[in-house]
Amino acid sequence: MSRPSPSASPSSALPSSSPGAPRPGGVDWRVRFGALALIWGFSFLFIKVGTDGFAPFQVTFGRLLFGTAVLAVAMVAKRDRLPRGARTWGHLAVAAFLLNALPFSLFSYAELTIPSTLAGICNATTPLWGMLLSLVALSEDRPTRVRAAGLGIGFIGVLTVLGAWQGFSGLDVTGTAMALLASFSYAVGWIYVRRTLAGTDASNLSLAGTQVGLATVQLAIVTPLFTSWPEHFEIMPLLSVVALGALGTGAAMLLQYGVVAEVGPTTASMVTYFIPVIATAAGVAVLGEGLTWNTPVGAVIVLAGAALTQTRGPRRAARREPVRDHVPTATPAGTPTPAMTPAAPSTPATPAASTASATTTAPAGADPGRSRPVAQ
Repeated sequence: MSRPSPSASPSSALPSSSPGAPRPGGVDWRVRFGALALIWGFSFLFIKVGTDGFAPFQVTFGRLLFGTAVLAVAMVAKRDRLPRGARTWGHLAVAAFLLNALPFSLFSYAELTIPSTLAGICNATTPLWGMLLSLVALSEDRPTRVRAAGLGIGFIGVLTVLGAWQGFSGLDVTGTAMALLASFSYAVGWIYVRRTLAGTDASNLSLAGTQVGLATVQLAIVTPLFTSWPEHFEIMPLLSVVALGALGTGAAMLLQYGVVAEVGPTTASMVTYFIPVIATAAGVAVLGEGLTWNTPVGAVIVLAGAALTQTRGPRRAARREPVRDHVPTATPAGTPTPAMTPAAPSTPATPAASTASATTTAPAGADPGRSRPVAQ
């Protein structure tokens, strides 16, 4: 589920009005927040339907292609420029692989054998992976008892979703592992971006658009090597791929940035907790996927644990440095994103994404005061 990127430099993009104040003549942020949650939540359904007519790599390539097109139009409309410097482009290429090409492909392959509901819930584990990794990779992130408890609770939730007490019977281990690995990739990518692209002199829209574009190039190289041209194009899978890219990876990123700019990253990151709920509802209601008691119960436990991992302990008085983080989102792969998350150890879309935990969630995914939306 990709996890959304800003559209201009802070000086020109951030509204001068107080957080939460409606923009003159604009759509209320709550409506845009709801649209964002729906888009990322339905991304797992779009992936599932897309793989009915196309190979997983083709679904991912189409998603990235249409997402790039939307972001390119936005960049042209805002007269934004591409990032400069070979070093920045190199880091963006790695970010494109970790936050887009790899997790998007893994979710597509996973949904060949697991329901979209399970994929959406796996995307919600990104904050858990993010916190676990940040304890090793980010020296400024110190564990607290609450966050450590959240990590443990979250993984208990994962075991509940998977039905560990039943020996994981009836569960496709390979597909589930791929979905969890996709969420893990969002977390790795978020940490990489935070360590390498902080302070880059380029707008969020420029960074995210370039990142998604580079991921498209990567898939354009890989896809022909492992797939053949489709003999025919079925309308529903084709429309699902278009929606997945244009909405889930393109328009959602622009929506997310607007919400972050208006109400702040802390409120915007709450979208992460709606994604698995919507993904589950869509899978059951639209695709007729089965649902046992442990799936929704486990999902609630996962989300509770993820929420605890994002709590921050009392801060020490320290010098503040201006930070301009280009941070990822999940999403979902869907979402996710995959995905935007608060800038810290947690990351969804999630997409998947990516999700809220993957930006600085998502979905699929931190320090609320330093978060920037990213491409999921």
